[in-house]
Amino acid sequence: MTHAILAEGLVKRFGDTVALDGVDLAVRSGTVLGMLGPNGAGKTTAVRILATLLAPDAGHASVGGYDVVRDAHQVRQLIGLTGQYAAVDEALTGTENLQLIAKLLGMSRRDSKQRAAELLERFGLADAASRAAKTYSGGMRRRLDLAASLVGRPTMLYLDEPTTGLDPRSRQDLWELVRTLVADGATVLLTTQYLDEADALADEITVIDEGKVIATGTPDELKTKTGARTLAVRPADDEDLPTVVRVVEQLTGTAPKVEGHVVTAPVTDPAVLPAAVRRLDDAGVVITELALRNSSLNEVFLSLTGHPADSATGDDVPDSAHETEGALR
Repeated sequence: MTHAILAEGLVKRFGDTVALDGVDLAVRSGTVLGMLGPNGAGKTTAVRILATLLAPDAGHASVGGYDVVRDAHQVRQLIGLTGQYAAVDEALTGTENLQLIAKLLGMSRRDSKQRAAELLERFGLADAASRAAKTYSGGMRRRLDLAASLVGRPTMLYLDEPTTGLDPRSRQDLWELVRTLVADGATVLLTTQYLDEADALADEITVIDEGKVIATGTPDELKTKTGARTLAVRPADDEDLPTVVRVVEQLTGTAPKVEGHVVTAPVTDPAVLPAAVRRLDDAGVVITELALRNSSLNEVFLSLTGHPADSATGDDVPDSAHETEGALR
């Protein structure tokens, strides 16, 4: 399978701030690459370089075989971009928003109407097509924004934290739309700080922190890379929680967590499970749940970086969402 996007050694500095420090990326055609990292990791800066909105200070990148600096015009013909905030004109209707973009892309009046109608139907907005965007819910505006990025039929789509601020149902709806686009042959670069989102959508994940790539692989590969699993124990009687905590700490050598009456701790030796059964049985503790599960992406990220994925280290280099997307549309 060929790579739709390739980047090697990307470096970008803003004064004394190093936003990217030698980042490599590879996105296979027809797949989703999840670029995972906390606020300030450099994700948006990487997207802006790949979208031809910034030039790297070092390194190079190509999209569809075109260099993002030398062949910027050709790259822009291939991509669509949806940023962290919906960049739609709230005074215009859904139809008018899409027709405006179509005309800016050089489509005829008839083709603009047809394309707008197609996309509004596809994104479940046909019933609201004649309403002003300011009357849309947050999820509807996000869907309209995504539809706008597809007016020019891009083969590659950049989604920069697309579900920021959405409620759980709207997030799930957007996930389904992304899956549909990929099934139709699109290539997607998804930046997110939500681990469940990366787990649900990405074929491969690049973990970036403080401007550097610290891990790559499929979600399952990353989960097994740390070698850690989690022991989970739930006693039948809450009064036995202190005993369970003590036994688990002795067996794992780490201080367990207690969440919802379940005691958990990371382990690397699967022999801990039968040992826990024996110890707890000897202590007279009745167990209703005892499991050894693979690490979650959150645990992987914490292991790799030393902090949770949702910890904010300062926003990425500031930019205007409208300015960023307007430059492409």
